[in-house]
Amino acid sequence: MITQPETDRRGLSTDRHATLRLGVVGNGNRAIIAKRAADDDGDAVVVAVADPHPRAQDRAFERFGPEVRVGDDVSVLLDAGIDAAFVTSPDDLHADQAERLLRAGVDVFVDKPLATTVADADRILRAAYESGSRLYVGHNMRHMPVIRLMRDLVEEGRIGEVKAVWCRYFVGDGGDRFFKDWHAERAHVNSLLLQKGAHDIDVIHWLAGAYSTRVSAMGGLTVYGEVTDRTDRSGQMVGEWLDREKNWPPLAQTGLNPVVDVEDISMMTMRLDNGVFATYSECHYTPDYWRNYTVIGTEGRIENFGLGPEGVVRLWNRRSEYAEHGDVEFPIPDVEGGHHGADPRLLREFLEFVRTGAPTETSPVAAREAVAAGATAAESMRADGGALPVPPLDPALRAYFEAGQRRADHADRSARDA
Repeated sequence: MITQPETDRRGLSTDRHATLRLGVVGNGNRAIIAKRAADDDGDAVVVAVADPHPRAQDRAFERFGPEVRVGDDVSVLLDAGIDAAFVTSPDDLHADQAERLLRAGVDVFVDKPLATTVADADRILRAAYESGSRLYVGHNMRHMPVIRLMRDLVEEGRIGEVKAVWCRYFVGDGGDRFFKDWHAERAHVNSLLLQKGAHDIDVIHWLAGAYSTRVSAMGGLTVYGEVTDRTDRSGQMVGEWLDREKNWPPLAQTGLNPVVDVEDISMMTMRLDNGVFATYSECHYTPDYWRNYTVIGTEGRIENFGLGPEGVVRLWNRRSEYAEHGDVEFPIPDVEGGHHGADPRLLREFLEFVRTGAPTETSPVAAREAVAAGATAAESMRADGGALPVPPLDPALRAYFEAGQRRADHADRSARDA
């Protein structure tokens, strides 16, 4: 007698050793992570892609093969019977697309930032909470060797109790990467303080062990607003126009997005719920491209110089005048893969989370708190720069996600995945 495989409420196999069927929403630059996830895993395949742009649809066949199903919206993924989806569309579309997938029983990877408003971030979390579908947010910097090294030094007590965290983000390719397509429009990103800063705000929260409760910010469109040459690049990807030699200095840029209304420099201050103070500054017209973090504690401080294996993290724990190399230097580990090895780790973690519900370094709560801090800071920046309270998360949602997305009325799913 042939035994029919057990299926879940979507009619899909509950055999977690079966090939995972993946979908992609938004087949732009970042969607390549879905292909890398499937290729590296070996037991996963991208079967459907949703994107309304003709060039993106053509690109789907090039990336994922001639058998992939392609359509304009999320319906093509649901019709294909997917297990999990990568949402890598423009930021303002995340909430509607993720909510629909989650409520249809699909596990979802949402690229950062989770959303462009606090309300939309909370809506996504609530959809996962009420449906029992798994939610994962692509904060890959938690897997970067430099950040993990700094986190380890903090956890080991090498600088005592953390009291302050400073981050400076030098966005050397800002004119190319964020002012020539949809990223330049508030309607799509809210602000670059949120869009780019979501990574750094999350790292600040992680290193400090707390979330922001009050924020303020100042900033403006100080350089790229003077560039009048504009081009509609609908359907193109950043690699088709990025040129570090030609597009310099910033005022020599051409072909900016038809609408440019986001700030190109911003500075944010934060008070965290454990009393830590933090700052985040971001500039999109610097010549160099990297992030610099300083963490100050009661017994010393650490700071990174570089992000990859060419760089170091330095520790100062003795009184001195200027000491370039600190008291101890720690080389940043060399790990293969995108974003200094962060992307492969992130993607493996997501697929394992889909299969087994295993604990993750990333956190939907942390992703929401990064959005809440960044969006509130943007509000302050566009007003008088005064400090504003960060809206709190519903305690029931916080408890659910901090417990690993498990709840009593989701016990059937937990038992299935055990």
